[in-house]
Amino acid sequence: MTGRSREVADLMERRRIEVLCLQETRWKGAKVKGIGEGVMLFYNGEDTKRNGVGIAVAESLKGSVAAVQRISDRIMSLRLDTKEGYWTVMSVYAPQT
Repeated sequence: MTGRSREVADLMERRRIEVLCLQETRWKGAKVKGIGEGVMLFYNGEDTKRNGVGIAVAESLKGSVAAVQRISDRIMSLRLDTKEGYWTVMSVYAPQT
């Protein structure tokens, strides 16, 4: 686990965040990994180590993940199947330049 992913897990625990979208991650590959106390990190990035997006999900929701769609190194979505219904969370990186 990198220092940045540990920082994400700590922030989510401290602030009681259930879902956190990340941009400019610069992590390469299309992967999922566990970080911290039950936090699952889904991410997508190119080999150039530029751009990159991710969605971190707390332990309380990780069993609700129904689908992950990695569209590009700038767009990804995650579908959650909860008691309240389906939720689609999108992480989009749109630089200004």
